[in-house]
Amino acid sequence: MAEHEQVREHVRVAVIGSGFGGLGAAVRLRREGITDFVVLERSDSVGGTWRDNSYPGCACDVPSHLYSFSFAPNPEWPRTFSGQEHIRAYLEHVTDTFGLRPHLRFGSEVKRAAWDGERLRWEIETASGRLTADVVVSATGPLSDPKIPDIPGLDTFPGEVFHSARWDHDYDLTGKRVAVIGTGASAIQIVPAVQPRVGRLTLFQRTPAWVMPRMDRAISGAERALHRALPVTTKLRRGLLWGIRELQVQAFTKHPNELGFVEQIAKRNMAAAIKDPALRARLTPDYRIGCKRILLSSQYYPALAEPNVDVVASGLSEVRGSTLVAADGTEAEADAIVFGTGFHVTDMPIAERVVGADGRTLAETWKGGMEALRGTSAAGFPNFMTIIGPNTGLGNSSMILMIESQLNYMADYLRQIHVLGGRAALDARPAAVRSWTHRVQERMKRTVWNTGGCTSWYLDASGRNTTVWPGTTAEFRRVTRRVDLAEYEVLRPAVAAAAAGVDADADAAPGADANAEVGA
Repeated sequence: MAEHEQVREHVRVAVIGSGFGGLGAAVRLRREGITDFVVLERSDSVGGTWRDNSYPGCACDVPSHLYSFSFAPNPEWPRTFSGQEHIRAYLEHVTDTFGLRPHLRFGSEVKRAAWDGERLRWEIETASGRLTADVVVSATGPLSDPKIPDIPGLDTFPGEVFHSARWDHDYDLTGKRVAVIGTGASAIQIVPAVQPRVGRLTLFQRTPAWVMPRMDRAISGAERALHRALPVTTKLRRGLLWGIRELQVQAFTKHPNELGFVEQIAKRNMAAAIKDPALRARLTPDYRIGCKRILLSSQYYPALAEPNVDVVASGLSEVRGSTLVAADGTEAEADAIVFGTGFHVTDMPIAERVVGADGRTLAETWKGGMEALRGTSAAGFPNFMTIIGPNTGLGNSSMILMIESQLNYMADYLRQIHVLGGRAALDARPAAVRSWTHRVQERMKRTVWNTGGCTSWYLDASGRNTTVWPGTTAEFRRVTRRVDLAEYEVLRPAVAAAAAGVDADADAAPGADANAEVGA
């Protein structure tokens, strides 16, 4: 065993995932002068959700210049809302520009990561081997593991079945009877993209979505030339897009009733394409706009109005061979089923593979709901940080802003460990985590996500919103600017502490109120 331990690779930081969060973490580590790190990626290329989601019509619903790193502006975005292929190419460009290739370990899905309290390090088992790390940064993201509902009889379906995030490009949909299950962000892009070539398309709609027009256009050559010649114009464009969304936050978080005028815009968008009153009724939500994510499309409603499309206003409940049966009894024949049913967000699979200081997995710790100090640190999981952790999601802006804020926090976390000297680890105090979570949940009570009258993927099994941040991105940037050591217990190796005659808790700063910076 001793010989095995000697040859096992050890790194200062192990990053899990190579999407925006993982690549952003890698860039930030290099900029902090840290090169002793690896990025563990289960696939064979970078890109995360923008690698996995290659379905027809896949694009971002956040403007291009806001959906990119502030430290890596892209003057060459071809459209105001970029497609999947352009975003994936951007991430490849970031990888090369910042010299990240040597740190990437493809085919290295993390099978297990366990905290070694004696050595103050993480023992990590991957598909390509084992290693240890002082710090683990989990950047797997909430949109990485597809969720397919348990439908009775699905295994008897004789045709093709796949999730939107695992699109089968070898299967030709031309002339086929295709069933699309779900009406989320993926489904409203898939439907208009495939409708012209399928024989018949049946949309199983459990809950209608609010859909706003998508103000997309090509970015002219003159605009791109200006951004190349004067980089400050790219920053100004990004700043304007950011500012507009910051001004909208109050309506989502404090005054949901102000969103009524937005509903009228959405209804006009529907009425312009859907002339059948009965179909309009089926497509009109009965909850406040914003309660679920507001979707953007100018082609979705026109596609639903085409004669080869049927909208079933009920969820899929059973499969009988090639016959699909909805909860309301409606039946439809299909050759292929495409699930646009989302991802494991509040029950992230990576949580089942991470074992903390007390021997419990993160999933077990979060059984009553996800919670982490400043969306990053879970109690009992020393030197473990989550990028896009609990209550860091957004309902109206760019997640890249939140990621960069958490990268600031990660950088200061590592600085604090360095300043402490010797071998040290930081473990979020349970009281600090509870205090932070309580304040966030108190603020969540008046938001549209909790009061809008819908059931969404923002909510966990107990109905608690553990996904969205109830404030502005600027506020989150402030509360993650620095690590407050009073919110953490400082851990030292047990052997070293005993030799020095020091209690393991002696280095810990007194507890602090994590509410202080959360805002009212």
